[in-house]
Amino acid sequence: MSVTQTMSRKADFPGLVTAEGKPWHYLDSAATAQKPQVVIDATSDAMGKDYATVHRGVYSRSAEMTLGYEAARRTVASFIGGQEDEIVFTRGATEAINLLAYSYPDKGRVLLSELEHHSNIVPWQLAGWQVDVCPLTDDGRIDLDAAEAMLTREHKMVAFAHVSNVLGSMVDGKRAADLAHAVGAKLLLDGCQAVPRLPVDVAALDCDFYAFSAHKLYGPTGIGALWGRADLLAAMPPWQGGGAMIDKVGFDATTYAPAPQRFEAGTPAIIEAIGFAAACDYVSDIGREAIHRHEAELVRQTREALGAMNDVTLFGPDDSAGIVSFLIDGVHPHDLGTILDEENVAIRAGHHCAQPLMEKLGITATARASFGIYSDEDDVAALIRGIERTKRIFG
Repeated sequence: MSVTQTMSRKADFPGLVTAEGKPWHYLDSAATAQKPQVVIDATSDAMGKDYATVHRGVYSRSAEMTLGYEAARRTVASFIGGQEDEIVFTRGATEAINLLAYSYPDKGRVLLSELEHHSNIVPWQLAGWQVDVCPLTDDGRIDLDAAEAMLTREHKMVAFAHVSNVLGSMVDGKRAADLAHAVGAKLLLDGCQAVPRLPVDVAALDCDFYAFSAHKLYGPTGIGALWGRADLLAAMPPWQGGGAMIDKVGFDATTYAPAPQRFEAGTPAIIEAIGFAAACDYVSDIGREAIHRHEAELVRQTREALGAMNDVTLFGPDDSAGIVSFLIDGVHPHDLGTILDEENVAIRAGHHCAQPLMEKLGITATARASFGIYSDEDDVAALIRGIERTKRIFG
């Protein structure tokens, strides 16, 4: 048995078979990851036998669920090296970045990069920040030398993807933090693609904010987190109002709960938080160093096979983290995705919510294969067979 097949956890994931019971070669983990049975069980129990509201009830099950909910916050915080009072639960990374863009009190210029997801572009525009854009290196990494030359005292925030959702390229988060701090700016890292596949320690990175979602981390949809330094969160006003985020409400004035509760208006995503924590535990038990080695080997195999085809263009660096984007001459990515689906192979085809990057690359879309804990050599082989069939169909 190969190294990647030994690592593969397919048996943990009930979604990896078709309705006919055949293997489903799921290569779209960068969009959303499949869920292991332990996460499904945790959310099922939270929705069923354990269910009650949190923070308000005086009855025992509510108290127990409150303990479970806040334990989930501690688990998620620990997963990235943070503290319990530094984690704000959000609907996902998109809401986390919106929260920061609107609530950060010292607005000014923000430095983004050419490879950012729309969720790390549009919120800053809507919230009134002045956006500057850092270029990329030739192999698709954020050019930190260029960032250093661009940064000024007018910049209040630097917001970079820790790992690109299109190219798989990784940014040196510690150096990015040093560059931001040198001009008095703060650093947000979008960690959606990093936390499922790389060790992440916000203290070692020295970043100021970190955003990520549960559903790319083998957890439920509808929940994510914004980690922020406690002193920075304490200085930020709430951005949504309602129950749970208040201290005292009056028609003449209202005071608010301390962070992170002040940013969690309304009844929280209780079930999803429990599932989020279960996903963190599942990934921690396997170890992200092992996951990264596993995915790196699959990337190597895929890039090697595609690189041997003279009609294929590969994007991003050779050491991309779990993601391979490519184009086949004369075949639109959507056509490739449709034909691969007939072979029970699922990839992503399109602009991947990164239209400025597509414009930078001079294309409109790519085909993207992305890996997870459950991926193995059989999935790579199925992808290559499907590509060969597609090329035969297109002549």
